[in-house]
Parts: sequence; C-alpha cells; structure tokens
Amino acid sequence: MSRYTSNTGPDRDAMLEAIGARSIEELFEDIPEDLRLGRPLDLPDGRSETEVYDRLSELASRNAHAEGEVSFLGAGMYDHYVPAVVDALTSRSEFLTPYTPYQPEVSQGGLQAMFEFQTAMSELTGLPVSNAALYEGPSAVASAAYLAIGATGRKKLVASRGLHPHSRETMVTYSAGFGSEVVEVGLEGGITDAAALAEAVDEETAAIFIQQPNFLGSVEEVEALAAVAKEKGAQVIVACDPVALSVLKSPGECGADVAVGEGQPLGNRLDYGGPSFGFFCATQEHIRRMPGRIAGEATDVDGRRGFALTLQTREQHIRREKATHNICTAQALNALAGIIHLSWLGKRGFVELGELLVRRTAYARERLGAVVGVEPLHDAPVVREFAVRLRASGGGRVDTATVLRLCAERGFAAGYPLGRDYPEYEDCVLVAVTERRSRRDIDGLADVLSEVLSMEEVEMRGQAQAPVPEQVAS
Repeated sequence: MSRYTSNTGPDRDAMLEAIGARSIEELFEDIPEDLRLGRPLDLPDGRSETEVYDRLSELASRNAHAEGEVSFLGAGMYDHYVPAVVDALTSRSEFLTPYTPYQPEVSQGGLQAMFEFQTAMSELTGLPVSNAALYEGPSAVASAAYLAIGATGRKKLVASRGLHPHSRETMVTYSAGFGSEVVEVGLEGGITDAAALAEAVDEETAAIFIQQPNFLGSVEEVEALAAVAKEKGAQVIVACDPVALSVLKSPGECGADVAVGEGQPLGNRLDYGGPSFGFFCATQEHIRRMPGRIAGEATDVDGRRGFALTLQTREQHIRREKATHNICTAQALNALAGIIHLSWLGKRGFVELGELLVRRTAYARERLGAVVGVEPLHDAPVVREFAVRLRASGGGRVDTATVLRLCAERGFAAGYPLGRDYPEYEDCVLVAVTERRSRRDIDGLADVLSEVLSMEEVEMRGQAQAPVPEQVAS
C-alpha cells in the first residue's frame, strides 16, 4: 500500500457497508459497461523524490520563458519588472496562507488591503467606485455587459473589434445566458470605425465596449465614441490597460460608465498566463449592481478608523434571481501585489514609467519601420504596443509562423501573430515594449528581423491575401 493512497481496503469496506453496497462493482453498476475501464490504471511504479525532481526539471527546461529570451510579446500580458518588495510582502503568512477572504468577519488587515486597492483603482480610472478585484480581464468585461443589461433593460451589445479577442469571446459566451446579441464594429486606420459604431448603436443597445489602448496598440478616441453611445442612452464600457492610464486620460474623464481591465501589468509576472486579477470600477449609480466585494471605511464606537465589508454580491446570500453575479472569490493575493507595486512606484514613478514606455515604443516603431520588409500597420498614436506588417525582402508575403520561429531560434520572441485572431492581419505581428526592453534589445530585434526576412524559407508563394471583414455579428 502506497503512503499516498488515501483509503485502505478496510476503509473502503466500511464505506460500502455504510451506503449499502456489497462491492465497488455494485456501486458503479448503473454506469454502462462500455464506459467503465474494466482494468487497473496503467500507471508506472513510483519513483524516488530525486528521480521525480530530475524528471520535472527536464520537462520544465523545454519551456521558453521571459528570463531566457528577449520577449516582445504582449497582447494583454506583459513582461514588466516586479520589484522585490512585492514578493517580500505578499509572502508574509498573514497574506499568503489565509483562506479566501470573502466572509464579513475578514480581518482588518485584509479589509484595509482591499480598501487601498479600491482607492488606487478609482484614482486610476477616474470613477468613484471600485470593487476588490475579479478573476481576470475578460470575465470583468463580460460582467460589465451583465451590469449594462440590468441597468438599461436592453439586450444588444456593441463591441469594437479592437477589444481583446478573449474579452469578445467571453462576452459572446456569457451573452448566451443573457439572451443578448453581440455586434462587432470594425477598425479603420487602426482604431474603431466611428461611423460604423454610430450606425450599429440604436435604442436597443445596452452598452458599447471599447478598449484603451486597443488590441492593435492604438489609442482610441474614447470621448467621441462615448458621445455616440450617450445619445442613444447606452452605457459606455472601457477596458483599459492600467499602466497606460499613467499617461492617458482616465475612462471617467472620457465619459465611461464602467472601466474594467486586466491587472497583470501591476506587480504580477507572466507565469505562463496566470493567475492574475481583474479590476472593475463604475459610477456611483452602479454600486449595487457591481460584482464581487466592496470594502468600506468606517469608525468604531470609540471613533477609531476601521474597515468593513460594505457590499458583497454573492448568490448564496440572496434569492438567485436577484443576484448580480455568481463570483465566490477573487484573486486577492494578486490584487495585493498590484497595490504594492503601485505604492512602490508612487504617483510620480508611475507617470515616469508610462513616459518611458511611450519613448521606447516610439523608438522601436521607428527602428523596426526602417527594416526592409517591416512596415507599420497604421499610424495611430500608441503607448506601449504597435502592429507591423511583414514582407519578404523581395516584397512577397511571408509565413508569419516561420518568421517568429526563426526569431525564437535566435533568442527573440518577436511578437504576437495577429493572424490568430484577425484573419485580415495574417502577415502582421503585435510588438510590445516594457521597461525591461532596452535600446540594445530593440536594435537586436531589428537586426534579427532583417536577417530572417531575407531568408527564402519565410516567403509564401501563390497564396491570396485573406479578406478583411468590415463588421461581424456574433
């Protein structure tokens, strides 16, 4: 008997007797025979701890990671520097080991962390109310859709094609339960087509969804788009990059009713895609429709400052048909990392970070644009990310996957292939720049792309360009 086997033979016999079954076979007899395995699992013999460690290390070494290559990947997850203080504080036992802090009796320390997080996110987004975080960005977008439907009594949702593909997919999935329609509006010159948006928004529209900056890295004209929605009585939902808000107008200043987003750029490493945290901010009128938890500030009977769990929209506490969300928890530890990172930067440091990204991104855009075979996809303003179209040095179309593979073999993750999500941009790559990418890194990427695009194996022959969809209804 292995020391890791939870139940012994006598344990199983006792449980079978308690439920009135004579054997395991009798317990599972209602499962059709052809669905049962009918033999022991084909598992190898156990190995020693050192053997298991060596095997797992071997498997882990096959992964490429941001510490082992020069990464220009972005598309919503970014290779930012995480200061040592984040790990030092989040690793403290009072933060790292407690069970999910959603109960009303959560400690004052946990509540204060939530309150400080909410305060920071409200200041960033320019909206008065913030919750204590959600799971991640795309589900926050879908939650905003539900809020808008409840607030307006309408079902139609209009989303810019510049909204992150994962957010659009999540919203479409949720909308099946909402009974709503999602209409996508195309891009023009790298930003949302304002004329197409105006045509799509009508008196049945619950909300419009814009991303700032959008998935192509472009800075959207949010105020103008928001005005179109307001004329029809629709809500304005802005999905935003929190770091970009250091240098851009806040969603609240631009007329947003709700601002949501992915918090990974704040204090959270890439970690192969997660976990991270989402944020959700709104105007005061939506406070009782917001998902998750809201910590509030109060005073006790002696006048001392304290914190309380003011609102929590969990379905267990109220009638199901009245619930505004089914979230049971949140990424509290990840959100704590986010507020520690922001506090470490401070207001001035946060702005300096954004300014640094703008400068380095501008240099990267100019430097790559000088490479034969690389041209900017659009000329709209960008903050930290931009899209380029690739061509072979002879002018022919390229196989983007081959280009990226050859760059990776030279130690560079050159960017995200846009063709995964946008067939019209099959030969385009999204390039992201963080403070970890130096001028030398950018020059290195330019040199590698110049070399790779001159190779014959990257060129595609006899294949037509994918059509550009103007507007897609989901």
